[in-house]
Amino acid sequence: MDAVEVFRAARDHLIALRGDHRRASAEFEWPDVGSSFNWATDWFDTIAAGNERVALWIVDEDGREERVSFERMRTRSDQVGAWLSAQGVRPGDHVMLMLGNQVELWESMLALMKIGAVILPTTTVLAAHDLADRIERGLVKHVIANVEDTGKFAGTAGVSCVVVGGAVDGWAPYRDAAAWSGERPVVPVRSDDPCLVYFTSGTTNRPKMVVHTRVSYPVGHLTTMYWIGLRPGDVHLAISSPGWAKHAWSCFFAPWIAEATIFVSNSSRFDPVALRSQLDAYGVTTFCAPPTVWRMLIRAELGARPSALAEALSAGEPLNPEVIEQVRAAWGLTIRDGYGQTETTATIANTPGSPVTSGSMGVPLPGTAITLVDPISGEPAEEGEICLDLERPAPFLMAGYLGIPGTGAASAARYYGTGDVAQRDADGVITFIGRTDDIFKSSDYKVSPFEVESVLIEHPAVMEAAVVPAPEETRLNAVKAYVALAPGWEPDEATALAVLRHARTQLPPYQRVRRLEFFELPKTISGKIRRVELRQREADAAQEQRTFPDEWRDDHFPELRGRGR
Repeated sequence: MDAVEVFRAARDHLIALRGDHRRASAEFEWPDVGSSFNWATDWFDTIAAGNERVALWIVDEDGREERVSFERMRTRSDQVGAWLSAQGVRPGDHVMLMLGNQVELWESMLALMKIGAVILPTTTVLAAHDLADRIERGLVKHVIANVEDTGKFAGTAGVSCVVVGGAVDGWAPYRDAAAWSGERPVVPVRSDDPCLVYFTSGTTNRPKMVVHTRVSYPVGHLTTMYWIGLRPGDVHLAISSPGWAKHAWSCFFAPWIAEATIFVSNSSRFDPVALRSQLDAYGVTTFCAPPTVWRMLIRAELGARPSALAEALSAGEPLNPEVIEQVRAAWGLTIRDGYGQTETTATIANTPGSPVTSGSMGVPLPGTAITLVDPISGEPAEEGEICLDLERPAPFLMAGYLGIPGTGAASAARYYGTGDVAQRDADGVITFIGRTDDIFKSSDYKVSPFEVESVLIEHPAVMEAAVVPAPEETRLNAVKAYVALAPGWEPDEATALAVLRHARTQLPPYQRVRRLEFFELPKTISGKIRRVELRQREADAAQEQRTFPDEWRDDHFPELRGRGR
């Protein structure tokens, strides 16, 4: 069989075994697509030729819709690829792609893959100084951006630029591609050639640049397709912004591997009521959203289950058990959490048709060898850092970090460490504990911020929470919670008492929240909480022996004093 037949056989096998995870894990083998594989031409063009089913369906907040068939996406991306080649984009060139959820994004992704360029997907919310840093470190030679963002690139030298949606001096207008009649060049690529460079979210330091090959994401996302439960003809909606790896997971590779429709809902401001209505009106069959979106849906009242919805999923950060239970009660669907990183595809998940242990990450996906490694001994353990065992094939792992040799698949180590800590039960189910940097000790007990935060958000006043150590002499660290309040709650003494009392009754003494502050949580531009900033804030305050005027402590309240506090 050729590469496409091998790839299709592996995909079909996973689809056929959807709901039988035991067999899928035992029987699945990564397809060997050979030394030369271009997913855009070898796979996408094969399934798209003559296919008039909808590949991409975009609905804007004013109700306008745009539907693009697989065949139209194939021919249009060929045309764009030919035009970009004429503009000087060469195989191996690094191209920054900074577009929103618009047809041109998908056209450009395919076109750049077809002509052998390396794509650097970039979020539109970046400021000029961030872009200058990424252009320099990312070795960018070309930029594709919307007209409203072109000013951010002023002063950028040595980079050719393409503008979408208008005309700007010195920028080649993307609209010219529509009239281009030249042939797209046939560009041979190696399977291990770079294809994508994603910037990490930078929760602790400057974002690193993750390099994925022509195989690691394009083939590796077979696991993501399996986790989501996608099948040909499905309509898949994932709440994700372009520029982040999750967008490639669920809004590009996984749906089109399955020959499903990518559905996009565009709005200037997130509206949970409108989203709930769209899930129903547009026949969405599989829906994935980060925990924050699920919490907002719950706050807005879920209502009846959307008529066509068969799979509900969450990813990005661990999902709290309380959210899962509320959605199950309202919709009769169990949200299946999935885990992976920018550096990988989906690796651990609650799989279709399998029982879900509420609050768990699930089990290793087919083709993934997961070992929990004790950080002290370096040996396998029932609790430890989540690691990939590199003695087993791991084609879904990044090639490495750009500019940092000996990382990722290029590492000589036995294990690739994710930096996340988890525990595994007797049934093999893995439960997240926290980032290695986030876990801390209080009164000689190990505290998992995620476990405490999961309890806190069960209280109706708490929209989001971030738990960090607050240094103190008696316990080494007190458990401090920074809380973003839900609408309708005031940051006052009564609310503080209510939340602290809830934490006192629901948590063991060593995890009990001792300090509380209502706070706007610092986040990365991808929406992940930067606990590192909050930890540093606490450390600085302890060093300077100062207190926070807006902080509430449990010993402030007589009703919370007493034995066991």
